[in-house]
Amino acid sequence: MRLDFTPEQEAFRSEVRGWLDRELDGPFRHVRGMEGTSEGIDKRFAWERHLGRSGWNRLAWPEAFGGRAASLMEQVIFHEEYARSGAPGRLSHVGLELVAPTIMAFGSDGQRARFLEPTAMVDIVWAQLFSEPNAGSDLANVQTRARLEDRPGGPVWVLEGQKIWSSFAQYSQWGMALVRTEPGSSGAKGLSMLLVPLDGKGVDIRPIRQMTGGSSFNEVFLDGAETAAENVLGTPGEGWRVAMATLTFERGVSTLGQQMSFRTELDRVIRAARGNGAIGDPAIAKRLARAEAELRVMRYTALRMLGDTGLSRAGLTYKLYYTSWHQRLGELAMDVLGPAGDIAEPGGDAWRLQKMYLESRSDSIWAGTSQIQRNIIAERGLGLPREARPPRQEPARQEPAKQEPAKQERA
Repeated sequence: MRLDFTPEQEAFRSEVRGWLDRELDGPFRHVRGMEGTSEGIDKRFAWERHLGRSGWNRLAWPEAFGGRAASLMEQVIFHEEYARSGAPGRLSHVGLELVAPTIMAFGSDGQRARFLEPTAMVDIVWAQLFSEPNAGSDLANVQTRARLEDRPGGPVWVLEGQKIWSSFAQYSQWGMALVRTEPGSSGAKGLSMLLVPLDGKGVDIRPIRQMTGGSSFNEVFLDGAETAAENVLGTPGEGWRVAMATLTFERGVSTLGQQMSFRTELDRVIRAARGNGAIGDPAIAKRLARAEAELRVMRYTALRMLGDTGLSRAGLTYKLYYTSWHQRLGELAMDVLGPAGDIAEPGGDAWRLQKMYLESRSDSIWAGTSQIQRNIIAERGLGLPREARPPRQEPARQEPAKQEPAKQERA
């Protein structure tokens, strides 16, 4: 894996940087720097649709699906330049980076024709409906159920259950839901991946207010929600394999864009330390130097991880590494700011660093807790014995209700 860029790749970087700077200094200058879920939602969606019309949303898609079939390094460059430019965080990330590749890999021709183009144009926004209140890190323990029922217009899946931590579900028209479709099944067996309209009956989306003031996450209640029988990805019962593929897409080249957002945050901390004199404290200076060195190591590790099969130890340790680093950066930011970090007014560097500190506390929970990540490193990377696990509780078998003869006669 090359850790530098060829002249051709640097020319592509110039193309991307030039386009982003023109658009963000011109017609879309009002979206630069927007983040979270409390800033300019309509303007940000307009920006993302502009990205779609300009072809950037399907940069990595195969040519067969209207994409540019960009190389791995070109994708890395785009995500780096996007973050460097100060362009707003993507509200359509789930659809473009997770759902679309999953539909390409497992969807039928009809599903691809129906969903891929509107997803690229951000006419359809997607939510990922995986986690549940009792099935976060233990994803195979999902209890949301779906059953096939006949309807005059054709059979439909009827869903009952609850999903949680669904990013941007309040803006989404469709969800990709991992549900249990085989009665009596448990664990990874009997699961299916369904595409579910979120604007229909039986769907209740409730934003979760965070301590930062925004609502990036949502609870989604499914009480008789329906989706057509053909809206299953792969075949019924194949949901676990589909879900594992989706989670693999989640750890893709967008991680390098994440690196650039970390770069921006560290630069803010350094700027604050220089502004208030905290950089003169040897302990603060040492922590800043360590953060800088570790961020560079993180970037090279991500490049190595993307360049191999994804099964290396670098891949196993990456999530634990960056979440720990990011939480330490948040703590460093608050130490640099001092009392000013507690009373920061919205809009400035201090306020953004305060938000970063608060949001970083969740890094060690989402996409696999740090405890789960350590188990993965120990068992898959180091070959240590598997952790003892309690036996899974099998669902109680329900016997059909017996009807009394008298009731049968009255019927």
